[in-house]
Amino acid sequence: MSISNLFYSPGIDGHLHTLNKDDSNHLVRVLRIQKGDKAYVTNGTGLIFECVVTDPNPKSCQLEIIHQEAGDDQRDYQLRIAIAPTKNINRFEWFLEKCTEIGIDRISPILTEHSERKIIKKERLNRVITAAVKQSLKSFHPELDTLKNFRDFVKQPFSGQKFIAYVDKYVKDELLTICKPNTDTLILIGPEGDFSPEEIEFAIENGFTPVKLGRSRLRTETAGVVACHTVHLVNLS
Repeated sequence: MSISNLFYSPGIDGHLHTLNKDDSNHLVRVLRIQKGDKAYVTNGTGLIFECVVTDPNPKSCQLEIIHQEAGDDQRDYQLRIAIAPTKNINRFEWFLEKCTEIGIDRISPILTEHSERKIIKKERLNRVITAAVKQSLKSFHPELDTLKNFRDFVKQPFSGQKFIAYVDKYVKDELLTICKPNTDTLILIGPEGDFSPEEIEFAIENGFTPVKLGRSRLRTETAGVVACHTVHLVNLS
């Protein structure tokens, strides 16, 4: 399936489908798609639908589904990153965009002792993720959780490998070397002021392994992207 454009519609199914107003307008008025032309839609859970435009209405474009197949971004592991949103929301949005492009399954914003941002607009952030899904032609739409207290989050069960990334001269293990491939993975990324010593101790007590992400001191959003890409590199070998 050679995809030239991609739209996201979680409710797509069956034989016929109607795009929402924004996607209809983009398809018809921006891309100049006409009746009989093809369009591609993902349901965000691993499938891409090849469709033919039957009614190029810019407010409610009608599609006929002619074929569906799994996207080429299938993985045999789940990647989840829990991260403290940055004070500058644009940086956090950049993190969401880049990790979506690389490939991530779930993003969990966390509220830590040193967090400067205590409120997020989930709807707006989900739009950033959706735009990145379309741009990078992904068949999976990452799940974005609501903001959760660090300690409450850490206590939640997780069956895979768990890491907490932070800067400390006593942390010797690199994520790249100890992360196991083909294994569900959860990584904690702290705020600009990093995790507090008490938070680090609490995470370790709850089964998280301390790791570093290289030799450089990274911004929060950069650390999140590096962690995401590192897990992908591990799974390429």
